[in-house]
Amino acid sequence: MNKNNFAVTPPMGWNSYDYYDTTVNEAQIRANAEYMAKHLKKYGWEYVVIDIEWYSNDAGTQRDKYQYIPFGDDEMDEYSRFQPSPKRFPSSADGTGFTKLAEYIHSLGLKFGIHIMRGIPRKAAEQHCAVLGTTAIANEIADANSICIWNPDMYGVKNTPQGQAYYDSLIAMYAQWGVDFIKCDDICDSRLYREEYFNGWHETRMLHEAILKSGRDIVLSLSPGPAHIDLAWQYCEYANMWRITDDLWDDWKLLKNMFWRCEMWQDHVRQGCFPDCDMLPVGTLGGGFGNGEWQTRFTKDEQKTLMTLWCMFRSPLMIGAELTKMDDWTLSLLTNEELLALMGEHCKGKQLRRTETEAVWINVNSENNDTHVALFNLGDEEQTMTVSLEELEADKTYTLHELWDKTDAQITGNEVKAVVPAHGVKVYKIK
Repeated sequence: MNKNNFAVTPPMGWNSYDYYDTTVNEAQIRANAEYMAKHLKKYGWEYVVIDIEWYSNDAGTQRDKYQYIPFGDDEMDEYSRFQPSPKRFPSSADGTGFTKLAEYIHSLGLKFGIHIMRGIPRKAAEQHCAVLGTTAIANEIADANSICIWNPDMYGVKNTPQGQAYYDSLIAMYAQWGVDFIKCDDICDSRLYREEYFNGWHETRMLHEAILKSGRDIVLSLSPGPAHIDLAWQYCEYANMWRITDDLWDDWKLLKNMFWRCEMWQDHVRQGCFPDCDMLPVGTLGGGFGNGEWQTRFTKDEQKTLMTLWCMFRSPLMIGAELTKMDDWTLSLLTNEELLALMGEHCKGKQLRRTETEAVWINVNSENNDTHVALFNLGDEEQTMTVSLEELEADKTYTLHELWDKTDAQITGNEVKAVVPAHGVKVYKIK
């Protein structure tokens, strides 16, 4: 098996976190999967991912005190492995985990994913639970010095054969359930830890080895960011996706920061290896966080900038919105076929230039030489932007086709020129 064949192009799907936080249930997952199958699948959207704490029976019940309840009411089997909450996922009550839910999602022609935290449950270590395939018990492989600073559920796993056996048993169980995608959290950014207490590097390798042993094609996504550019080789060797930022929400400052992050990571985008710009916080968000849902705070121009940069760069695309509340405009944003074509396996994006107030990106298809150029206005006022044919390595007159407003124009002179709204973008196919 070759992990680079698990994701030839950047994965596209939906993740429950931006709307539900820790509270999503089976009925809601099914409803979002059904919407995806009906409205999004034909455009390449295929992954349905259950985010954090699907094993919690009391998630969201102490919102005034905790986002993640310390030593809460969590479902776990005898081998130290979390199980779905039967209260929230009733099809798991027979002890088969997510098998039935995965089967349903697969029946829609989609793929099934879950979020996990790095490590072994602290609850398992406290109770001296067994580790399948070994004579070890959980507290012997747990590293009590390696605890996530924002989630209390796990200890790190020691870099030992018994620790590897734990990950082998965990991934084997997920493979049996029918999992196609794993988002592993608390594993990508060591800056949250004293160096000697961060186990993420060897636990990434252990997860990768366990996936290969499972015999199932499972995409491995690492969070949170920012990932370490000096360790790009490790992410490329062991994972399919890795976050290059912390959580991205609907805030222009966070979106603007993604331009330098994409510039830094642009040379590491290739088959099976995708630096991840994080989820798309568009549409209806936040219903499970305790303060009421809201509509994305991004303007429409900012949402076009978001989608264009992610596609030009070729980041994975994970929708954060509640799909069943999708409006027509947001649906059109997510189903722009000409823009999504830039995610193809023969495409490559790179930044041509960037200042405080503008950025210019190009995306070229090596198979058919299709070339796209995006003019991003990073400033707070409308501005006229230009890019020369020399910068585009073009030597004759071309026609421009704009991917958002679907208009055509002839290049005059020796440059592409456009009036771009504040925080907005013009993206052209050069014919």
